[in-house]
Amino acid sequence: MRDLLVAFVVFGSLPFILKRPFWGIVLLAGLGYMNPHRLCYGFMLNMPVVMIVAFVTLIGMLMSKEAKRMVWSREIIVLVMFVAWMGITTTQAFNPGEAWIQYEKVIKIQILTLMTLLLLTSREKVNLLVWAIVGSLAFYGVKGGLFTIAKGGVHRVQGPMGTFIGGNNELALAMVMTIPLMYYLYMHEKHRWLKPALMAAMVLTAISAFGTQSRGALVALILTGTMFWLKSRNKFRTAALVSISGLAGLSLMPEAWFARMQTIETYDQDQSALGRINSWWTSWHIANDRIFGGGFETWIPSVFARYAPDPENVRDVHSIYFEVLGEHGWIGLMLFVTLLGFTWMKCNSLIRHGKAHPEAAWAKDLGAMIQVSVVAYMSAGAFLGLAYFDYIYHLVAIVVTVHYSVIVEPNRGLGSARVAPAVLAKTSGVSPVRKVS
Repeated sequence: MRDLLVAFVVFGSLPFILKRPFWGIVLLAGLGYMNPHRLCYGFMLNMPVVMIVAFVTLIGMLMSKEAKRMVWSREIIVLVMFVAWMGITTTQAFNPGEAWIQYEKVIKIQILTLMTLLLLTSREKVNLLVWAIVGSLAFYGVKGGLFTIAKGGVHRVQGPMGTFIGGNNELALAMVMTIPLMYYLYMHEKHRWLKPALMAAMVLTAISAFGTQSRGALVALILTGTMFWLKSRNKFRTAALVSISGLAGLSLMPEAWFARMQTIETYDQDQSALGRINSWWTSWHIANDRIFGGGFETWIPSVFARYAPDPENVRDVHSIYFEVLGEHGWIGLMLFVTLLGFTWMKCNSLIRHGKAHPEAAWAKDLGAMIQVSVVAYMSAGAFLGLAYFDYIYHLVAIVVTVHYSVIVEPNRGLGSARVAPAVLAKTSGVSPVRKVS
């Protein structure tokens, strides 16, 4: 039954995507984050649905008159440079066979990012994409929260296997990143019945993050909760939300959870932590020895034998920073951190602009909440190898397009009372593709 339902949604959407390719972007976000096909048991389980929908979306982009716009901001230029540099490092990889396979996956993710940026031309589309991301991950947040309550936190909350968020740590990062976006939707939702639903989803998603039993998630929850409170408009309401979520999560956790969290302080006695530190030193030594790093999938015994303090302790690197450093060297890490830094500064621009222009308050709130999501990614990501997770690149695309529409092009911006060129193009039948600097 699940297979038939997913097949009906995916294949039934294809004719509409040919006419309105942005619906393909929305569906791709749902497939990429919720992964409904990975919850099936039959013919849809291994169906390449993302490739099929992406291909049809690309055809629709070429054929459709839907408005398109490419924003060549500094973030996108740095992103393109980062992808190009990863291609260069792949040619020098220690593990070339696996490296080229991984680079192909990264290229596909970035193509979808650029397709998203090209079609993200209005405030309504931005909100639809945010809803697609939030709805997809809220499925696991709400489901995991209810599971944690029902089981008393004894069993770990896991994501769909074979995906970016298949592990408990990875799912925890994605859920903590999503809570701020839920709050943005809560602030600007006009339907009253949706507000309590979003509030409940935030609390349950936080409980679900506790239920993953991820130590990185605990660190991220503390830092994200603090930033959440600092960036919110209503400090009292936010403090109440953070406190209720935190107390509810802690009250449900068994003693084994607290014992696991206490190992953060005694990392020198924890084999998992020692393995990660060994991998981090390996990454450091690779980057200092090779300008190109070791290339994708460099975490193999022969590399550890050459660079690791403990050659016998071969583990994945489990850190976005050391992952990029070891695989792409200091230049790769500089480009990666620069991309995150530029995105943060662009959010600051949205916040300043929104304070001065009340009609752009939505952009200010979105920028502030994306900053909170970036804090979640950077804090939990310090202990997870998710440097190529498409979530963070989706957020970059959203920030870039909102900043351009609200600030760079104010007379035609999303927050302006004037008619945007995307709307004019839609009514006139013209589909301009503008290159902007």
